[in-house]
This record gives sequence, structure tokens and C-alpha cells, in this order.
Amino acid sequence: MGGRGKIGMGGVTMSKENPYDSFLDGRPIDEILSTTADKVAEYLGVIDGDQQKKAAPGKWSAAEIVCHLADCEIVFGFRLRQTLAEDGPTIQPFDQDDWAKIYPGKRASEALAAFSALRRWNLRVIHDALPASAKRKITHPERGTMTFETVVETIAGHDLNHLGQLKKLAEQSGERAAAAR
Repeated sequence: MGGRGKIGMGGVTMSKENPYDSFLDGRPIDEILSTTADKVAEYLGVIDGDQQKKAAPGKWSAAEIVCHLADCEIVFGFRLRQTLAEDGPTIQPFDQDDWAKIYPGKRASEALAAFSALRRWNLRVIHDALPASAKRKITHPERGTMTFETVVETIAGHDLNHLGQLKKLAEQSGERAAAAR
């Protein structure tokens, strides 16, 4: 079972529809969301010159993971706002691999700057909306009915999933650097 968290603003308990629930580690959701950009920067600092290196064929490099986080922050931000502005909207899914086709060669620092700015803005929306809008409904064509709080919880689990990938890449980069000494 995943690490059920609380949003932190009004103590709203998260729902069970989150596909990233297993990544949640018991910390407050707000803590996860507000520290992700700093953790990404920390891992990129360790990875440094290896940011374009892929861990394996078919896997994303650190730079590509950060590009994905930036793109997803746009998507999640739109979904949050759509949930607040419309009654029971149906959201548009997207194919992350199709979106990732433009990532090779992109700089992680640019993606992190975009992610950080978007995250700060999205956190403002989340803080202003909760707890009053926690149960507002949204429909995902592949996952069914979700709520505003489910989207928030999904963002946190998604963050932790990709932070785990970046941590692993940082560890591998550190091991290569130590072996080269």
C-alpha cells in the first residue's frame, strides 16, 4: 500500500485513484510538492556532465526526465484549473513518449527553470483552492472519475517517481566519478 499523505492545507486526506500512490512516502503532499524543484537541482548537481547520458536503451536521460517534469507541470496545471473552472470536465490524456521526442539535446537547466516557475504558480492555485475544492470532479478517459485532490496527489506521486529515477542516475554518476579518481 502506498504512503497515504495529507495535502497539508486543511488536512485533506488524499483519495485512492492516484496511479502513483505507491510512490507516496507518508510525508505531507505539500512538503513533497514544495521541495521537488530543489531535489531535482540537487541531483542534477551530482549528475552534472552526465545529464544527457541514458541509464539504458529506451530510458530517459536526466535532462529528459526534467523536460518531462516541466511538460507535466503544464499539463497538471491545466487540469487543476479546468477542474476549478468547469463542472465535471473531461481531461485530455497525452502520450508522454510522443511528447518526449523533442527532448534529446535539451538542457536540464532550462527545463528546471520552467518547472520551478510553473510549480510555484501551481502551488498557489492549490493553496488557494483547498480544502474547499478538494472534491470537485474531473473525468480522465482512461482512469475514470477523479477529484481535484486526486490530481494533487497524482502530482506528488509523479514527482517522487521521477525523483527516484534522478536519484539513481545521480548515484550512478557519483560511482563513475569515484571510479575515475
